[in-house]
Amino acid sequence: MTSLPTEESVWEYPRPPRIECIDWPLKVEDHGMILAATTNGLRVLETSHPPCYYFPPDDVDFSRLEPSPTRTFCEWKGKARYWHLRTGTGLVQDVCWAYPEPIDERIRDHVSFYAGRVEACYVAGERIKPQEGDFYGGWITSWVKGPFKGGPGTRGW
Repeated sequence: MTSLPTEESVWEYPRPPRIECIDWPLKVEDHGMILAATTNGLRVLETSHPPCYYFPPDDVDFSRLEPSPTRTFCEWKGKARYWHLRTGTGLVQDVCWAYPEPIDERIRDHVSFYAGRVEACYVAGERIKPQEGDFYGGWITSWVKGPFKGGPGTRGW
């Protein structure tokens, strides 16, 4: 496994975002089940945002995911599509997203999860903290420092 960073400031991340291949173990869990796990992920680093982690589609359990009509557009990544999560009590809206026709081919069909909409997400065994807000999907690890965009009053940063 490649060494983990010791400290990073989101204010040193670039615009447009940088995409990095990583071999750190990534995992998403909900209701005691693994939704996604990989050691072949991508992380996207963008100024003011905690990293977003992307899973190859073959490493995602789509059996509990249902296509969502939601679509968004990012000037750096392209048009995103979303999925809801089926649980025993209903649907959790727009749990994850992917770019089927991205601007940068490396992220084509890779899936990223909103950490705050599932039970737990992990990077190299560390349980991460979700980025605040309802739009951005960054994962905050102990080595990533803010302040972070996403909380109340930060959308215009």
